Amino acid sequence: MLLLKGRPLSKKVLQRASEEISASDAEPPGLAVVLVGNNPASETYVAYKQKACTKTGLKSTLIRLSDKISENDLLHEINSLNENRSIHGILCQLPLPDHISGSKVASAIDPEKDVDGFHPENVGKLWRGEDGLFPCTPSGIIALLKESEIRIDGANTVIVGRSNIVGKPMAALFLREHATVTLTHSHTTDLKSVTRRADILVVAMGRPGFITGEFVKQGATVIDVGISRTEDKGLAGDVDFDSVSRIAGAVTPVPGGVGPLTIAFLINNTLRSWRRTLKYVK
Repeated sequence: MLLLKGRPLSKKVLQRASEEISASDAEPPGLAVVLVGNNPASETYVAYKQKACTKTGLKSTLIRLSDKISENDLLHEINSLNENRSIHGILCQLPLPDHISGSKVASAIDPEKDVDGFHPENVGKLWRGEDGLFPCTPSGIIALLKESEIRIDGANTVIVGRSNIVGKPMAALFLREHATVTLTHSHTTDLKSVTRRADILVVAMGRPGFITGEFVKQGATVIDVGISRTEDKGLAGDVDFDSVSRIAGAVTPVPGGVGPLTIAFLINNTLRSWRRTLKYVK
């Protein structure tokens, strides 16, 4: 059984980014992170992102806002970042307070700086097969499969979970790689019979340990996107690693699987935006 660890690929991506930035005479790329409120998990994720920026030479700007901020005031902050030429990537850390529309926020970010890949323009480009900025976790998963020489072209892929962050963009990226795609969700009838047909199974449902060996075809590749805090303050994925690892041909661990790739491809998206700016200036 092959253990698919994301950290080695993440280091490669970040190292290439660092080398590119160091070799350039231009102003380094700038990433702005908007943090609304003080959600502990969000604080942790933002700290990881800032650390990655420091390692690679990106300029990281953290904008802390009260969870009482109005939607209009938040949109005004985002517009200011859109107009700031030293900022090449903008993300608004999720979750947002209930009184703020995540859809409006995603649509307010300049699509050229939308490093999360959530703007409707980038979503449309993803599904149309055009070039754009695409969600970081699905992009990292595709890269990990290719790096591990796991065939995607023609593979029967099944995704458990249909979120706009992972499930739907994962389906679109698999289609771009010529895979056969099945997207499942909470209304899927007899989920086990569907997942057992998968050559590549991607699980992003937010239910710790739900996917056991009974859901997996012999020799399948299993990508576990889920991550939850356990009672003993450990971390658990959506996949029951012990039972699945006895059947799968390859599987990602939690932690250390998909997580490091998400941040690496956030940095990668920021560099892509930065490169476009340099071409425009030239």
